[in-house]
Amino acid sequence: MICVLLVDDDQELTGMLSQYLEREGFEVTAVHTGEEGEVQALSGRYSIVVLDVMLPRLSGIEVLRRIRAASQVPVVLLTARGDNIDKITGLELGADDYVPKPSSPGELVARLRAIMRRVQPVDQPTTEVIRTGPLVLWPGKRQALWQGRELGVTSTEFSLLEELARCAGQVVSKQDLSFNALGCPLTRYDRRIDVHISSIRQKLGPRPDAKAWIQSVRGLGYLLIAE
Repeated sequence: MICVLLVDDDQELTGMLSQYLEREGFEVTAVHTGEEGEVQALSGRYSIVVLDVMLPRLSGIEVLRRIRAASQVPVVLLTARGDNIDKITGLELGADDYVPKPSSPGELVARLRAIMRRVQPVDQPTTEVIRTGPLVLWPGKRQALWQGRELGVTSTEFSLLEELARCAGQVVSKQDLSFNALGCPLTRYDRRIDVHISSIRQKLGPRPDAKAWIQSVRGLGYLLIAE
């Protein structure tokens, strides 16, 4: 069973979301402060965390920062509708996705299931290896090595990197990346792909020629340089 940690100070909302998620087959624990959310998220008991950005005292953004310092547990942010600053900041800090508030519980369920499908791929052989240049990926284990060292990527970053690595040397459109890696269609003004790619670039570092390993192809998409 997928265990969800729900962190939000709105107890009426968490009660409603908990009931809905439990009817959909999730096991839910709700906490109402950032401090308790941090402790529970790092306990290793949960498959995924749903984290409100607007928490009192310790904000959701700071909780996310602390979680990412020690764990790659998937995190979905609950953000104010239209607040692009929190959305982009959250993605840059390693959030896997975001859902604007108010939104339908059905949208949250869809986001959670899409992430968990990526984290727990069905019938994917653990022995499959993807190699391109200094990058080695084991999709079945969700493990990535870069230049012989563990590459600390989130579940969403891994999925994007896997799509690019399977097509190394070829341009992959943003629409294909969104469908295949994020599990949803690309919408207008949606910057999720761009922010995640920017984060991956920082983790890979520059090439010897000072260019990025992942190239932007204007109007088309992204290309992982194959060597």
